[in-house]
Amino acid sequence: MTEPMQRLSRFKLFCYGVTDMPLHFALTPVLIFVPNYYTSEMGISLILLGNMLLLARVMDVFTDPLVGYWSDRTRSRWGRRRPWIVVGMPILTLSFYFLFLPSGKVGAGYLFACIMGLYLALTMILIPYYSWAAELSDDYRERSRITGWRSAIGIVGNIAAQGVPILFLVLFNYGGDEAVMTILGVMMVILLPLCVLVTVTQVPETRNYISSTTPIAKGFRLMWRNGPFKRLITALMIGSTAFNITTPLYAFFVGYVLGAPKMTVVMLAFFYTFNLVGIPFWVWLSNQVGKHRAYAASFILIGCAHPLYIFHGWGDFWWMIPISIVSGFAGGAFAALPNSMKADVIDLDTMLSGDNRSASFFATWSFTAKMSAAVGGWIALNVLGIIGFDPQLGAGNSEEHMLGLRVLFTIPPAILFFTAAAIVWNYPITAERHARMRATIARRNARRLAKATANPIS
Repeated sequence: MTEPMQRLSRFKLFCYGVTDMPLHFALTPVLIFVPNYYTSEMGISLILLGNMLLLARVMDVFTDPLVGYWSDRTRSRWGRRRPWIVVGMPILTLSFYFLFLPSGKVGAGYLFACIMGLYLALTMILIPYYSWAAELSDDYRERSRITGWRSAIGIVGNIAAQGVPILFLVLFNYGGDEAVMTILGVMMVILLPLCVLVTVTQVPETRNYISSTTPIAKGFRLMWRNGPFKRLITALMIGSTAFNITTPLYAFFVGYVLGAPKMTVVMLAFFYTFNLVGIPFWVWLSNQVGKHRAYAASFILIGCAHPLYIFHGWGDFWWMIPISIVSGFAGGAFAALPNSMKADVIDLDTMLSGDNRSASFFATWSFTAKMSAAVGGWIALNVLGIIGFDPQLGAGNSEEHMLGLRVLFTIPPAILFFTAAAIVWNYPITAERHARMRATIARRNARRLAKATANPIS
């Protein structure tokens, strides 16, 4: 068996990360544009849409652990991660196409079916794909480099999701919610198959892993006793809920509070551009002060910046941009650092259990991230509906409705960001501790190899 790669070439990093670009199309735009489009154009209520998004995520309770468990045990000539990604790709492409390019007026049943197909396909792709990153290197700092590259390329996808509609608006005066949905739907159909093809043909899968033999119930008990993992996933849950309270509200805030409905994509372009700019800084800072302290600092920065949105009103769109830049810069850490920290936590489990159960951990992580996104969106849309906000274009919302939207968009997320920072501040896996963990794993693997060599199976 060969050792895992310690430092990947930039070409391999690009080929691995390129699939994250269309995957970001299936994550962020769904939460930003779908609620606004299906409530304002299709007439689906805010509360019903929020409940559908939450219910679809509840199904991940069953699918995420199963995909993680099965992916860890997949044996094929193509590896254990590639087959899942290849099978999930056409399901995701078709679900996204029908969600973003509906044929005429459609109802709640159509929307729910599209979302269910989309989330199932994302589970089939994301869990093996992100697990693959943890297996490309066992080095503490190289993992941040791998996830940094992947996150940067994914953010390029987010920038493209805003930038291309802006170009159509500027060059062809083709804009608005329906135009954005159409453009993104066509882009996804083209990009996802091409990017997946590059990744699965150009990136190696390591064969140097300990096959998982731990039963699924015992595996989750071991996971629950993994203190650093619980701390990390709790911070993820709280921070992701905060972030996803704001996500479906951006279009409403820009359109109704600031009075600039066609400028949502412009604001998001600034936000994601500085997401991308921030990633190298946060990776650098993590190497100086530790991943957990850099991650906590990003929560503190966005927690300080986000409440400032509350002071904006009609005609203040361009005054919103500096806050979006600071928030986007802080968000660069959310993309790169927790995924790198998660790989380190898996090493702790491998040291304690003797198994490599990357996909099982990524399944739990994926489910938590997706449920947090659904809960955040559910809170945002239900509270907005309860206070009587009307999402129909041209609706006469009162000053009280606008104040409710501003408060919901700013204050609860800030409180949650600060809470997440406090939880992750004293996270215990440092570079030094991780080096000791890897040394222990290496010694045990060497003993297993020596034993297997001395007692070959006849």
